[in-house]
Amino acid sequence: MPSTSLPSSLIATLPGDRYTDPEVFALEQERIFEAMWFCAARASELAKPGQFRTYQVGRESVLISRSRDGSIRAFLNICRHRGAKLCTAESGEVKRAFQCPYHAWTYGLDGKLVAAPNLTSMPDIDRVEYGLINVHVREWLGYVWVCLANTPPSFEEDVMGAVTERLGAAESIESYDIDNLEVGRRITYDVKANWKLIIENFMECYHCATIHPELTEVLPEFADGFAAQYYVGHGAEFGEEVRGFTVDGSEGLDRIPGVAEDQDRRYYAITVRPQVFINLVPDHVIFHRMYPMAADRTIVECDWLYLPHVVESGKDVSRSVELFHRVNQQDFDACERTQPGMSSRAYAKGGVLVPSEHHIGAFHAWVQDRIGATPAH
Repeated sequence: MPSTSLPSSLIATLPGDRYTDPEVFALEQERIFEAMWFCAARASELAKPGQFRTYQVGRESVLISRSRDGSIRAFLNICRHRGAKLCTAESGEVKRAFQCPYHAWTYGLDGKLVAAPNLTSMPDIDRVEYGLINVHVREWLGYVWVCLANTPPSFEEDVMGAVTERLGAAESIESYDIDNLEVGRRITYDVKANWKLIIENFMECYHCATIHPELTEVLPEFADGFAAQYYVGHGAEFGEEVRGFTVDGSEGLDRIPGVAEDQDRRYYAITVRPQVFINLVPDHVIFHRMYPMAADRTIVECDWLYLPHVVESGKDVSRSVELFHRVNQQDFDACERTQPGMSSRAYAKGGVLVPSEHHIGAFHAWVQDRIGATPAH
């Protein structure tokens, strides 16, 4: 890290190679994404037994599906025979089982080995032992969270605790009834930037007055450079003339009934490490999930969630979608402009954080603590 000669108003960032080095990224995959709870799928998209989706979690492909008993199951997406990828599609539906396209080893929806060519001639094979490798799974806020660790960390402390730490109380997010909202729009972004740059950008608002004209019109306090996340329990208030969280400040959609009076006309942003952003406004919730693919590439899947009758009635959600879609584009463009600079000699020892960004320093310390010693170059 840079020297202690920095002015007291500045603190140092991570050095540039932490955003470019494949060895550093491999450590992050192993010690962060494969060791922590990772938010993968919207549970409602796995409504029927046999419906499945596959996701990249760290270095592993993970298969998530609905079992015959209605429970969500997750497995490593690898055939136990010769290691072929079991499901090659991102999503789909099977009737009763998953069959490997290589040698036709077949697994039930519970992961048990149920069939294979000449299996009857191999009576010593334990069909559970040679079934799919289970992955720990939880459902919360209507999403499926998985953990690849043999012994997962506490979901209550790591995931729910992050929300409580940001909002001040777990009940504050329950009032939005996120489990029962429906996806009104989903946009997937392929961002040519390191995942940490995206998190850092989301956590601060020092850039808001520069690149987010629409957002600062709706949330005027953001023009001052302090993000809502800087303060525990704080929600950024809508501007006086703003009627809804929309691209032009026009009227929003039906307010979520449980939203309290002190939450009305306010925006709350939450970061759940290592890859989730939750944005709360009175009439909808914007839920980001990051899938880090390489040191310089991150897929971001963003859901706009509304009351079921809003989605089912076909109401126009475009003005509320467009506001944060523009914010996303502006943010991701900034991250892509920053990524090449991480390889510059000018950033070899890193940069600096101004006072309104100092909370990002805690994120940097957390990353360093998780991955431990990094490769020397």
